[in-house]
Amino acid sequence: MRVVLQRVSRASVRVDGIIVGAIDRGLLVLVGVEAGDGPSDITFIANKIREVRIFPDADDKMNLSVQDASGAVLVVSQFTLMGDVRKGRRPAFDAAEAPATARAIYESLLTELRQSGLRIEAGVFQAHMDVELVNDGPVTILLDSRKSF
Repeated sequence: MRVVLQRVSRASVRVDGIIVGAIDRGLLVLVGVEAGDGPSDITFIANKIREVRIFPDADDKMNLSVQDASGAVLVVSQFTLMGDVRKGRRPAFDAAEAPATARAIYESLLTELRQSGLRIEAGVFQAHMDVELVNDGPVTILLDSRKSF
C-alpha cells in the first residue's frame, strides 16, 4: 500500500460539486492499493497514519501525532499512486490491485482508522474527485508498506 500524507490546515474533497469530506487541521491521506496488499499492510499504514509525529509541539518541533494534535484525517483513494513511468511516458498500472479487492482494502483501512477514535472523513472510491488542500508547512511524507525510503 502506498500513501502520501500531507499535514494540512484544511482539506476537502468534492464529487459532482458536492463536498463529501472535509477537515480542518489534520492529515490528507492519499491511498493507493497494490496488488497483494492484505491485513498486515492495512495495519502498518493505519499505525503510521495515527502515530507519525509531524505536528509541532510547544517548542515548534515535529513531536506530535495527529491524535496528539487533536487533528482529523481525510482519506482519499488514489490508484494513480501505483503508476509506473520508468518505461515510456504513459503510466502503467500493473501494480494496482483490481477495483473490487482494492475497495475492500480501502474500506478496511477506513474501519481500522475509525476504531482509533480519530475523526475520519473520506472520498468516494472510484469517483472522479476534486481535492482541495492547504498544505501546512509544507509537510508531505511518503509511506509504503513494502518499501523503506
